[in-house]
Amino acid sequence: MQISELSDRSGLTVQTIKFYIREGLLPKGSVVSATRAEYDHRHLERLRLISALREVGDLPVAAIQRIVEAIEDERISLHELFGTAQYAIGPHVAAPHDPHWRAARQDVDALVRELGWAVGDRSPARDLLAHTFVALRRLGFPITLTDLRPYVKAAAEVADHEIGRVADGAPRARTVHTLLVSTVLYEQVLTALHRLAQENASARRFG
Repeated sequence: MQISELSDRSGLTVQTIKFYIREGLLPKGSVVSATRAEYDHRHLERLRLISALREVGDLPVAAIQRIVEAIEDERISLHELFGTAQYAIGPHVAAPHDPHWRAARQDVDALVRELGWAVGDRSPARDLLAHTFVALRRLGFPITLTDLRPYVKAAAEVADHEIGRVADGAPRARTVHTLLVSTVLYEQVLTALHRLAQENASARRFG
């Protein structure tokens, strides 16, 4: 297909597609003449993925670039690719010079060890959870394992379900899409469902 058709089918302007090509997010088309290039379904799939990451996941171009580079590098294992995506997505929370934050980070590290989860020391989620612990404590809600247990159980079940959706022997491109959809888009689904469930529970108890 020509770039005009690619634009129509992806819902993106020609200028946006050319920008993604310049930034290395989208491979160049196959040159068929001095003024024309052809594109195929792989370009369309990549554009749809980029659009989802930007519009739903709210990821900056720089983060998507890192993910795309990992996708293109066949030497990177799926686990490394998944880590690359997670670390690119963030959020990257600055660690303050604060004893309360350091104590919370130690609590997070202890929790991860106690759960036996294989999580990298530089995982952005560790710092995010530590900052959340600090905020909860300052509001008078100290963290206990009893409070965390339902969230830990739900998170583990969701993660097992998501990773279990990756089919053995599936093409790498399809596997990558599945991982990114689970990491970025279904996280939004989980947040939305949590809020809907809270409203329902409130209505049942207080309504």
